[in-house]
Amino acid sequence: MDKAIKVVQVWLILALVMTLRQHVMTPIQLFDPESSTYTYILFDESSRDAVVIDPVDVQIERDLSTLRQYGLRLVWTIETHVHADHITSAGQVVELTPAKTAVELNHGDILRFGNEQLKALDTPGHTTGSMSYLWRDHVFTGDSLLIDGCGRPDFQSGSTEALYHSLTQVLFALPDATKVWPARDYQGRSHSTIGAEKRSNSRVAGKSLAEFTAGLATLHLPAPARLYEALAANFHSSLRHDAGGDPIMTVRPADGYAGDISPQLACQWWQADEAMLIDVRSDAERAWVGFVPGAAPVTWKLWPGMTVNPNFDAELMGAGPAGKKLVLLCRSGVRSIAAAKRATQLGLEAYNILEGFEGDPDDHAHRGMKNGWRFRGLPWRQG
Repeated sequence: MDKAIKVVQVWLILALVMTLRQHVMTPIQLFDPESSTYTYILFDESSRDAVVIDPVDVQIERDLSTLRQYGLRLVWTIETHVHADHITSAGQVVELTPAKTAVELNHGDILRFGNEQLKALDTPGHTTGSMSYLWRDHVFTGDSLLIDGCGRPDFQSGSTEALYHSLTQVLFALPDATKVWPARDYQGRSHSTIGAEKRSNSRVAGKSLAEFTAGLATLHLPAPARLYEALAANFHSSLRHDAGGDPIMTVRPADGYAGDISPQLACQWWQADEAMLIDVRSDAERAWVGFVPGAAPVTWKLWPGMTVNPNFDAELMGAGPAGKKLVLLCRSGVRSIAAAKRATQLGLEAYNILEGFEGDPDDHAHRGMKNGWRFRGLPWRQG
């Protein structure tokens, strides 16, 4: 009898542990009311390594605060697709955390974070590059599969046929108990299941391709309010570090500061003594990655923690002669925008250096291989 009781007790303890573990393994879901979109944070319980899916630019402080609250180390930022109604904060997040941006993923690719992993699922149709991500018994479907709905296929190279295939042959092939976490919902619903959507999704459940196509054709949806602004920013992960097709030696107009300039033009001004070169990276970055001899080090964000330097104003004002224009350099051209805006508020003529010191990440999320101050052969020194 005692042995039977002990067996039951062990079974109950194991069941409790599994229940608690399942609770821990629920994603952190965060909501942006302006765009009605969801951001998700997933993490490995032991290593505290984390990923963020579909972060929103105006919610970056919320997301960073959440990471700090849970004691997490962000290692990946992930997008389900190029968004048309809000701007991603992915570019800013990789500036402020150890994270890399996941790019050029293919169906079946695995992203690891600690002992956890995400599996990429190719689910085009809403957009040509739409992806979903499978984590344990959770699937993050972006705008491909919504709760009682699906994404629109009428712009961004969308395809009704591809969307129907993604829904019925890829997502609906997952186990019915798989939890569905969409990129948005306008009615306050947080999640669903594959089984529920297969049975009752009013757009696709039980419908042929012809019926699905006819149903979408009757929607006549207006274009998203921020369509062109969001697409332009999101194709570059919201970073302003690509000099693009403009002439290298010209100033590009900017909002809130004097303008954006290429590393080559910044170096020319600096070497001609027409401007002061201000390196706004942290001391740690300059020591580990490299520095520019003769540049004035005025840190914008302090490491660790990436909090704003409380002495930034005083250090910047004391960096050199009054009246000389400033060219501001950071890692990739994100922090230097914020610093240039602050310098402008202080009455200084400040320019942001596009591409930054390390430049844009390549397809493997490595910097320094495509562009940037160092890549372009401008003066720098290691350690």
